[in-house]
Amino acid sequence: MRFLVEPFLEAPESLRVDCERSLAQQRTWIRLAFEAEDKGRVYGRGGRTIQAIRRVLSAIAEAAGESVYLDIYENPSDGSSRPRISPSRPAPKRSSTRTRHRPTTTSRFARKPER
Repeated sequence: MRFLVEPFLEAPESLRVDCERSLAQQRTWIRLAFEAEDKGRVYGRGGRTIQAIRRVLSAIAEAAGESVYLDIYENPSDGSSRPRISPSRPAPKRSSTRTRHRPTTTSRFARKPER
């Protein structure tokens, strides 16, 4: 994991990797923690980088006959790790009465009256 993620980090020493393996279910959970400022570099444009890292992990796990799960955490300044949860956005306010926009001029594609 370090080999895959460290090149994207500005502070590679902040990377924390935690693995948990379940032999009975043949699953491995990998948890990464790094500085919040490096999140954009690790995720990449449109999430492509993190998707590629997940594909590599899945291919390795599949070759070993297992499944793998990757969780990403932010590494806050106090040293404790917490899940990377984005705050929920409030729902946009909508008025109860809706008005429909009607053009004031006729369209050039409107049907011409017959003579």
